[in-house]
Amino acid sequence: MLIYNSLARRKQTFEPQDPGRVTVYVCGPTVYSYPHIGNARPAVVFDVLYRVLRNRFEGVVYARNITDLDDKINAAAAEQGLDISFITERFIGAYHQDMAALDVMPPDVEPRATAHIDEMVTMIQSLIDLGHAYEKDGHVMFHVPSFPEYGRLSRRNRREMLAGARVEVAPYKRDDADFVLWKPSTPEQPAWASPWGRGRPGWHTECVCMIEKHLGETIDIHGGGHDLQFPHHENEIAQARCAHAGAPLARFWMHNGFVNVNSEKMSKSIGNVLLVRDLLDEAPGEAIRFALLSAHYRKPLEWSEETLPRACRVLDRLYAALDGCPTGLPREAEIPTAVIAALEDDINTPLAISELHDIAQRIGAEPDDEARRAQQMQLRAAGRLLGVLQRDAADWAAARRGHVDGVDEIEQLILARDEARQRRDFSEADRIRDLLAARGIVLEDGPEGTQWRKAG
Repeated sequence: MLIYNSLARRKQTFEPQDPGRVTVYVCGPTVYSYPHIGNARPAVVFDVLYRVLRNRFEGVVYARNITDLDDKINAAAAEQGLDISFITERFIGAYHQDMAALDVMPPDVEPRATAHIDEMVTMIQSLIDLGHAYEKDGHVMFHVPSFPEYGRLSRRNRREMLAGARVEVAPYKRDDADFVLWKPSTPEQPAWASPWGRGRPGWHTECVCMIEKHLGETIDIHGGGHDLQFPHHENEIAQARCAHAGAPLARFWMHNGFVNVNSEKMSKSIGNVLLVRDLLDEAPGEAIRFALLSAHYRKPLEWSEETLPRACRVLDRLYAALDGCPTGLPREAEIPTAVIAALEDDINTPLAISELHDIAQRIGAEPDDEARRAQQMQLRAAGRLLGVLQRDAADWAAARRGHVDGVDEIEQLILARDEARQRRDFSEADRIRDLLAARGIVLEDGPEGTQWRKAG
């Protein structure tokens, strides 16, 4: 199995420390608003990684945290005049709901930052004792010059790091690059007692402590969005290496690319942020998931108005190949080796999807019912590894109809066509078929009646 290691800048053979306990940690959401499509991409990408690892290894422990302690949360609570816990619980629920709609499996462990304050205080004190951190004016800062390897992950020089971190000039800093481990709180902000006064931890300390508590000092894989590589992951490495006598925090680092909307980076200032909950009004969650997997995870994903309709049309064709195939897929169902090979080569989902198309074509050309059913089962098994193609073909068609404008009118036209056929008025039936075809609606007559779908 090959994984592109961001730290090494190349693909490397992945062999876990313990095949019976493969450890994976992915930075999860900061819960102050509804998740957007950019938040969904790492959830879906690393869900596929989780499925691939579980298919290969006996035991996998996957942790994805919840950041429920952050200045953005504080600001959202103040702006809305609500208690901070109301904000966090509301958007934790929204995140869970939206990710479930995308068929993202729950992680094995979902730690919350606020449940690990004691561990953070202990680690910060350890870094002070070891000479890697210092306290001044109620702030505890990590002293970056004390860790000469700082910047190795992001490959940035000092000037780039200072610009990328949007460094705050402050009198309590010994060096401009130093970052906060603990900071004082105002009376309105969340706060905990500490040796340095009433305050709260910095963001970069949270993940390190949750990783150590639930997975160990050194884990197999650490993942997250490309935007987290610096400063968040760089700062995680610095703290962990210094606190743990040089032991690496993770053996492999994986980072997914951005989602661009109409060739522009998503931004509130531009007004092009796409919320998952809004996209679910346009298409089934499976189509959103499929669209997120259509590009290689390390590359930017270009999103446009055509992205979801295109994903739906592709799924229409794949589900058509599964028509008549039962959904109760046995766990031992054989996954095609070509699909496994694609996904074990740095989670190459575009190649895996092309293999799905090949299987579907073979199904369509197979005259033997038994052989056809065996290939359908292979297509289902392959889809399970990607988290798609697990529902009944008719259920998919029904879900599609629920997201097409003018569904009631389409159904009424189909009913009128059926009545015309019953009275043998075939010219009227053909006229209605042509009318629907002009609107991009394909009719399929079968023993169970007339089904319809959007044209591919």
